[in-house]
Amino acid sequence: MSPKTVETTTAPAAGELPEHVLKFIEQTRLLPHPESYLIAVLQMLQKHFGYLPAKSLDTVSQLMQIPSAKVTGVATFYHFFTFVPKGKHTISVCLGTACYVKGAGILVDRLKEMLGVEVGAASKDGLFTLEVARCVGACALAPVVIVDDKVYANVKPDELVKILSKYGYKPK
Repeated sequence: MSPKTVETTTAPAAGELPEHVLKFIEQTRLLPHPESYLIAVLQMLQKHFGYLPAKSLDTVSQLMQIPSAKVTGVATFYHFFTFVPKGKHTISVCLGTACYVKGAGILVDRLKEMLGVEVGAASKDGLFTLEVARCVGACALAPVVIVDDKVYANVKPDELVKILSKYGYKPK
């Protein structure tokens, strides 16, 4: 009598990925070079969750049969992807030379104080994420603050409360 073979691999928990992503991965596995759809899958996950959860990356790796190091490598290579939850609104402060010389560093410090966050983090209420940009190409408008897709020019520190109030900010 031969011993029974025990399956040692475990399937990823399907609940870690949204149904539409699971279906997409299933469809791509029927196509030539399914690994070429990795970026599309990561974009779908980020759109769904607002960031790329580590457990989801592991599941993608298993389902797409791509080494986890490659999945993580692709996700970390592109600036678009993030591994931390973002706020509902993204605030970007340009720190290019023109903006910095005209006080953008002070704006960043003031925003950190107002929101209680460091650069790259979301506020506790989930309303804002604070980011910096090296240059947004609007030097004549310096210093520039961008909230979502709206550009604010020649921003002074005392204008920040008024700007963010349009997006739900309530001073403490």
